[in-house]
Amino acid sequence: MSLRNERELANTHTKLARLEARYEALSCETGGDEELREMTMESLKRTINQFKEEIARYEAHHAVKR
Repeated sequence: MSLRNERELANTHTKLARLEARYEALSCETGGDEELREMTMESLKRTINQFKEEIARYEAHHAVKR
Protein backbone atom coordinates (compact mmCIF):
# COMPACT_ATOMS: atom_id res chain seq x y z
CA MET A 1 0.00 0.00 0.00
CA SER A 2 1.23 3.45 -0.83
CA LEU A 3 -0.50 6.69 0.04
CA ARG A 4 -1.04 8.86 -3.02
CA ASN A 5 -2.56 12.09 -1.71
CA GLU A 6 -3.63 14.12 1.31
CA ARG A 7 -7.10 12.54 1.40
CA GLU A 8 -5.62 9.06 1.72
CA LEU A 9 -3.25 10.36 4.39
CA ALA A 10 -6.17 11.78 6.40
CA ASN A 11 -8.14 8.55 6.04
CA THR A 12 -5.15 6.52 7.17
CA HIS A 13 -4.73 8.74 10.23
CA THR A 14 -8.40 8.13 11.08
CA LYS A 15 -8.09 4.37 10.64
CA LEU A 16 -4.90 4.35 12.71
CA ALA A 17 -6.61 6.14 15.59
CA ARG A 18 -9.45 3.61 15.53
CA LEU A 19 -7.07 0.66 15.48
CA GLU A 20 -5.04 2.10 18.36
CA ALA A 21 -8.23 2.62 20.38
CA ARG A 22 -9.31 -0.96 19.72
CA TYR A 23 -5.86 -2.25 20.67
CA GLU A 24 -5.98 -0.29 23.93
CA ALA A 25 -9.48 -1.57 24.72
CA LEU A 26 -8.39 -5.17 24.13
CA SER A 27 -5.35 -4.74 26.35
CA CYS A 28 -7.63 -3.67 29.21
CA GLU A 29 -10.08 -6.56 28.82
CA THR A 30 -10.06 -9.54 31.15
CA GLY A 31 -11.76 -12.91 30.90
CA GLY A 32 -12.84 -14.58 27.70
CA ASP A 33 -10.52 -16.37 25.32
CA GLU A 34 -7.04 -15.08 26.20
CA GLU A 35 -5.36 -16.78 23.22
CA LEU A 36 -7.82 -15.26 20.77
CA ARG A 37 -7.33 -11.82 22.33
CA GLU A 38 -3.55 -12.12 22.04
CA MET A 39 -3.75 -13.18 18.38
CA THR A 40 -6.11 -10.30 17.65
CA MET A 41 -3.79 -7.85 19.37
CA GLU A 42 -0.81 -9.14 17.37
CA SER A 43 -2.75 -8.66 14.15
CA LEU A 44 -3.84 -5.16 15.18
CA LYS A 45 -0.24 -4.27 16.08
CA ARG A 46 1.02 -5.38 12.67
CA THR A 47 -1.62 -3.27 10.93
CA ILE A 48 -0.92 -0.29 13.20
CA ASN A 49 2.78 -0.50 12.39
CA GLN A 50 2.05 -0.80 8.67
CA PHE A 51 -0.11 2.34 8.75
CA LYS A 52 2.56 4.23 10.71
CA GLU A 53 5.19 3.23 8.15
CA GLU A 54 3.00 4.34 5.26
CA ILE A 55 2.32 7.69 6.94
CA ALA A 56 6.02 8.21 7.65
CA ARG A 57 6.95 7.33 4.06
CA TYR A 58 4.37 9.71 2.63
CA GLU A 59 5.37 12.55 4.95
CA ALA A 60 9.08 12.04 4.34
CA HIS A 61 8.59 11.96 0.57
CA HIS A 62 6.49 15.11 0.59
CA ALA A 63 8.81 16.94 2.99
CA VAL A 64 11.61 16.51 0.45
CA LYS A 65 9.49 17.99 -2.34
CA ARG A 66 8.71 21.18 -0.38
